[in-house]
Amino acid sequence: MGPIGLPELIMILLVLLLVFGASRLPEIGKGLGQAINNFKSSFKEGSRNQKDKDLGSSAEEREK
Repeated sequence: MGPIGLPELIMILLVLLLVFGASRLPEIGKGLGQAINNFKSSFKEGSRNQKDKDLGSSAEEREK
């Protein structure tokens, strides 16, 4: 199974247009964009917390 090409994307968009209608597609796109942004921000926050946790544990080890 290869990568998705232009013909496949066009078919997917046509099916979405038929299922949801033209008026709902912008709402769906906006919701999807917000979900992606939330995922990215929570991932960055989690990695930042992990760095802080790692730095804190190494600082504690140096004090001992």
